[in-house]
Amino acid sequence: MCKYLFLIGSSLVLAQPAWADTAADELLAGTRPIIVTATGMPLEQDRTGQPVSVIGEEEIRTIQGPDITRVLRRLPGVTVTRNGPLGGFTGVRVRGAASERLLVLVDGVRVSDVASPAGGFDFGNVMSGGLDSIELLRGSNSVVWGSDAIGGVMNLATRVEDGASASVEYGGDDQLTTQAGLGHVGEKLTAGINAGYVDAKGFSSAAGGSEKDGFRQFHLSARGKYALTDEFALTANASYAKGKLDIDGYPAPFYSFADTKERQDTRQLSGRLGAEYGNDWLDLRGGFSLSDTKRDMFDEAVSRKPNYRTDGRSERAELFGRVRLPSDFRLDFGADKEWIGYAAHDLSPWATPPGITRGKADIASAHALIGYYGTRLTLSAGARLDDHSRFGHAWTFGANGSYAIAPDWRLRASYGEGFKAPSLFQLLSDYGNATLRPERSKAYDLGLEYGHAGEELFIALTAFRHDSRDLIDYVSCWGMSDGICTNRPFGTYDNIGKARAEGVELEVRAPLAKGLSAEASYSYVKATDRTPGGFNQGNDLARRPRHAATFALDWDSPFGLALGADIRVLGRSFDDGGNFTRLGAHALGDIRASYPLNETIELFGRVENVWNEHYQTAAGYNTQGRAAYLGARLKM
Repeated sequence: MCKYLFLIGSSLVLAQPAWADTAADELLAGTRPIIVTATGMPLEQDRTGQPVSVIGEEEIRTIQGPDITRVLRRLPGVTVTRNGPLGGFTGVRVRGAASERLLVLVDGVRVSDVASPAGGFDFGNVMSGGLDSIELLRGSNSVVWGSDAIGGVMNLATRVEDGASASVEYGGDDQLTTQAGLGHVGEKLTAGINAGYVDAKGFSSAAGGSEKDGFRQFHLSARGKYALTDEFALTANASYAKGKLDIDGYPAPFYSFADTKERQDTRQLSGRLGAEYGNDWLDLRGGFSLSDTKRDMFDEAVSRKPNYRTDGRSERAELFGRVRLPSDFRLDFGADKEWIGYAAHDLSPWATPPGITRGKADIASAHALIGYYGTRLTLSAGARLDDHSRFGHAWTFGANGSYAIAPDWRLRASYGEGFKAPSLFQLLSDYGNATLRPERSKAYDLGLEYGHAGEELFIALTAFRHDSRDLIDYVSCWGMSDGICTNRPFGTYDNIGKARAEGVELEVRAPLAKGLSAEASYSYVKATDRTPGGFNQGNDLARRPRHAATFALDWDSPFGLALGADIRVLGRSFDDGGNFTRLGAHALGDIRASYPLNETIELFGRVENVWNEHYQTAAGYNTQGRAAYLGARLKM
């Protein structure tokens, strides 16, 4: 595939006519939205052949509320599942890839929970307050980002206010949300801090339950940059969240999913210290980051002390760079070293003595991409080598290109490989298998765009295919004691799976009249199990609806009132790989309004799930019915 993209790009270089393109001039002038997920360095969104979508601060604020899933569902190729009310485990799938195969960054820091069974990230602990933008690259991109970037890469950027702001809202299931920010944006110093609190009484996680499962969380983020000279700056950022979530379980004597007195406490900390250097031909970004996630599980029917605890920690030193070469060529490169460790403590009363499982690993990596960034043609290709202390090394390759075929029309294509290292739990726990290989993927897509990201009129159509192999899954050892089940009486993990996801994505943003705009996204994703001889071969992967669409309409009236509506439609899917339990299709509608009383105070409100749709994204778990919210926002 890399060879074919290179040949196509070479022919386009020879074939491009000599007429000027105003849009290309704007790109060169740096007026397009900037992204980081494509190369690890700042890049105009239109200068990559990879599919990248960005939702900015204004759109996040317009959607309202702390629930980040209401923002994420506007992104093409994205579906979300949640176990119960706000704060419950929330998995985000991109183009049919499992949620743990999406690499998530907060201000450039990897925040996956390395102590979780599959090493993924729980979006249930992320609130939209304090976010400046959400950037999503769809498809594999391990060339730049290494492990976990199989389904895509998402970067959540926190906001820096130029002044002060605060907001409060109340409604729904007795839910109170507050948010405040303070910052300064200047020539030398840009710095800000945001804090928020959510207290929701909630509803029963179990579909058949009646006890309310509440969620309480405090979150804090800070980010700053200080320019020592015109070429050199210091940077720092940190994020912290502490939450308490009531959950349901499987109580005796029937051991079916029902109300229980269980609770999960989560503490997440991430941060980075770094420096940036840039001149006419060289840019460098380096730093040291850490991410730490601690979870305590409680069953208050047994004890007020935690019965299980996990702690996952990642420390990372990294360097990204770019060299501007003659004739519109660039070299993007990077190197990093990551140290990860986890600990799991069984603190239950019947554990004598308490059981402790620990493990650690380190990964050293280097990558390089050579790219041509001409007026109308861009073409980039690169490779990466990762050396893992537990399973050895892994090579990944990728290439992408785009070509302005006419004013405002752009053709793009990309090929990317991805890999995901086995989690420490999968390697080292009581169920672990030290011989596991990394999961691998290959992703292809071809797209056509009209207009440019960030402009009023934008249309993008993309076709894609994503093949995965060596997928890791749990293997039951019931009745077996030899082979892979030796000394694993309950089960273990093994590389047993293959899968394919293929489909199309459509994005549209358009002005309909003065002050009236619309946007829509639609995805068709056929994600199937392709494990040779497997019991589920040919079945749809669990919780992957083939059809997903979001439609949004916004009107800014001449007298200040703003009105909007969103409709989210999901097709049917299955809750299990055997395709025995069906999740029905559903449509959700939200309406919202805001009105500025003056330049400082704005009132806002919304109604979610307007027609009180009863639905599930995970079998057995409740979802929110109709709920109304009112709030006020202060900006100084």
